[in-house]
Amino acid sequence: MAHKHDPNEKIVFIGDSRVRKRDYSNVTPPDYSAFPGKSEAFIPNFLLKEWMVGVVVLVGFLVLVVAEPAPLGYPADPLNGSFIPMPDWYFLFLYQLLKYPYASEDYLVLGVLGLSGLPFIALLLAPFLDTGKERRFYRRPIASSLMVVSLVAVTYLTWVSWHHYTGELEKNGVIPEHIEREIKAEEAIEKGLPRPIPGREKIPAMVAADDPAFTETMTQAQCISCHGAELEGANGPALRGIGDVLSKEELVETITNGKGDGMPPFKGTLTTEQIDQVATWLSTQKAGAAE
Repeated sequence: MAHKHDPNEKIVFIGDSRVRKRDYSNVTPPDYSAFPGKSEAFIPNFLLKEWMVGVVVLVGFLVLVVAEPAPLGYPADPLNGSFIPMPDWYFLFLYQLLKYPYASEDYLVLGVLGLSGLPFIALLLAPFLDTGKERRFYRRPIASSLMVVSLVAVTYLTWVSWHHYTGELEKNGVIPEHIEREIKAEEAIEKGLPRPIPGREKIPAMVAADDPAFTETMTQAQCISCHGAELEGANGPALRGIGDVLSKEELVETITNGKGDGMPPFKGTLTTEQIDQVATWLSTQKAGAAE
């Protein structure tokens, strides 16, 4: 204690031992930083981390899609006996698994329901069966062993399925449709030709494409919306080569009164002269006529 007004005098504070120190730990809850590695605020900490991980995964997926687009084969042809069907790569392991005797033929029900249902049921019951608090994989031998076995099995079955597929291609001398289609497209572009449209290679060339019956009348009547901009067929049948199928009189009848539910009648929309002009031009659309 100070007894004088001397500024250099040493001041000593004497505490009273009868005053107890209060514990405020129960009044103010501790911050999550007091428990490192055990707790974290959901907003914004945890949510921000999950959002960043999602962005990275999405960007990686988009890069993969742009760099390696999905292969596109020809339209389905049930008469093509050389075609070897294959599922997407993430289903190859299941595709190979269903080839084994215990998952097909007499055991088809077991293969379809059992092999696909058991993993689903196991994942559904996993949170209820594995209730341990330990999260280190080497201290969870059962769950870790099942995970490792599953990854090894999926990898092995995927490799076997792809190896068998490539072997069948080499054995039969078959080029996959998406590769053959790309080769033909590159060859057409190098020759200055338009990219071939699968399934329409045999469509005859258009005759007199600059005729007013096509450039004016048919365009005004919106015929190209169904038959295609070059009559190659879009939402309706192709009209190239139609002169080999229908006569001029039949074409006039079809244009005037329509046919079925797809072809509407143009009586009243086009004049008789316009219908005759279009039918005359369509009757010249024959295979080999453009050569």
